[in-house]
Amino acid sequence: MGGSLGCHRSIPKDPTDFSCGKRKFSAACNFGHIMVNQERLNINTATEEELMTLPGVNRTVAQNIVEYRDCIGGFKKVEDLALVSGIGATKLEVIKLEICVSSRTSSSQHSPSSLRKDLDYQPCTGMNINTATPAQLMSIRGITEKIANNIVAYRTEHGPFKSIEDLVRVNHINSSLLDKIRFQVFVERSRAPSTNTNGGLTCTTKSHPSPTSFSLKSDDLDLPPGGPTQIISVRPNVDPPPGLRDGKPVVRVATWSLQGCSCEKANNPGVKEVVCMTLLENDVKLLAVQDLLDQDALDKFCVELNQGTLASVRKWKWPRGLWKSIVSEKPTGHSNKGVSYCGFLWDSSSGIDLKDAAVLESAVVNGNGNHGYPGLYRAQFCIGSYDLKVINVHMQTTSAPGESNGKNGNTDDAKCQRLSPRIQETLKAEKELVVLGNFGSPPQSSELDILRKEKLCALVPSTQFTNISTRSPQGTRCLDNIWLSRSLKKIYTGYCSVVREGLTNPWIPDNWSWGGVASDHCPVVAEFYADVAPKELSRPGMTVVDRGDIMPKHER
Repeated sequence: MGGSLGCHRSIPKDPTDFSCGKRKFSAACNFGHIMVNQERLNINTATEEELMTLPGVNRTVAQNIVEYRDCIGGFKKVEDLALVSGIGATKLEVIKLEICVSSRTSSSQHSPSSLRKDLDYQPCTGMNINTATPAQLMSIRGITEKIANNIVAYRTEHGPFKSIEDLVRVNHINSSLLDKIRFQVFVERSRAPSTNTNGGLTCTTKSHPSPTSFSLKSDDLDLPPGGPTQIISVRPNVDPPPGLRDGKPVVRVATWSLQGCSCEKANNPGVKEVVCMTLLENDVKLLAVQDLLDQDALDKFCVELNQGTLASVRKWKWPRGLWKSIVSEKPTGHSNKGVSYCGFLWDSSSGIDLKDAAVLESAVVNGNGNHGYPGLYRAQFCIGSYDLKVINVHMQTTSAPGESNGKNGNTDDAKCQRLSPRIQETLKAEKELVVLGNFGSPPQSSELDILRKEKLCALVPSTQFTNISTRSPQGTRCLDNIWLSRSLKKIYTGYCSVVREGLTNPWIPDNWSWGGVASDHCPVVAEFYADVAPKELSRPGMTVVDRGDIMPKHER
């Protein structure tokens, strides 16, 4: 009998491009007419032993297929097999002519893989530890998030692994663990680690497509077929903060540059899960956001937090709050994708209310086409009986030492953006002020002299990095920060954190692969004592506190 199989993929034409408008994040693909006959193996009924007769499928991969099949209740189409750890589109291409999907209980007969005519096309088995990202490494049975990050960190510092045995040099990997994972991994040294990770699988017999040759066929990229209908991700195992510090109510304020966040990107379930769960897990009540390409993008996260359509958000054991958002009415920044906006997202059930918000200065482009002053978005929030004035900043990232910011290697343009003199007027007028956002450079840079001149203090030191990528999970630069005026130090608890955990998701594009980060910036979180009635910050386990016991003792 014959059948026509097709799929609908949620993939970008450029996997790193979430921009909206001109590009669509979904693209249809047709796999044509594929004959299904009695000689094909039914992957919905095959045993582990039968699956192991397929080329490139060892015991571990066969077990992964059976476990995943049981988890999802059976495969709906052949292409779904690419979602299984150890398969991917590269290996699927080799075996798809030998398999079928049927709901029948009887298993089809299967001809041994040795009868294949194209024996010269042999796939690589397992995952290449020299190119795999942390998210991909975590799909290996026995590899935790911490060990995955240790592998990448070791690889970054010492170069590619020369053999599988070198894994014992990585922290928390001993010979026992190595024996458990050695058949799930391999080392490929003929190709240097690159952005084209092919889902952790490398096969030298078939080159990976470049952006110019990119097409939407199933055998081109290692992309999850079927679109984001189900998210299988791992969130950090954290206990939510109790909302107290030294017995006093606190509120956490954060800043996060969401790297070209369009409505399309905000609708990606992986991005949406990372953003919403990061806020909940870190007890963030007020978030300043930069680099929004669409003014409606921020509302996507707000709706998800309030409605909880994603499983992880819906199953959150503690109150999710009642979230509101606002975005600047004018552009506050520029990128290669056009103008961008700043915004705020806050939990109104925590006693936080917006009093007013306005763009102090729109983004300026000078006559040479270079970006001049960044836009400034100022807002005033009422937290209980206390007013918090916040300036949201999005500056262009300057080149790191030794890097160029242009084709001709000239770094002058990289240093052209400074804070507008307009901010100095605000700094002089306001005594209690928070300036936060993406400053594009470390706190000691000359571009930020104006903040130091007005006695503001940066909470994140230049030695603490705030950028992130799957290839550099520990970061390389300090770009994002929270600056406080001296008067605000009286309510600052001393807690400040750069969140690095839980920022990847299997459904976020990572160049030509998947499992990328939601943004190349980490969120920065600061904590303040809050003059808020206990009922407004009530959480499970929170103790009732007298309103007079909110401020530090030396400030009463």
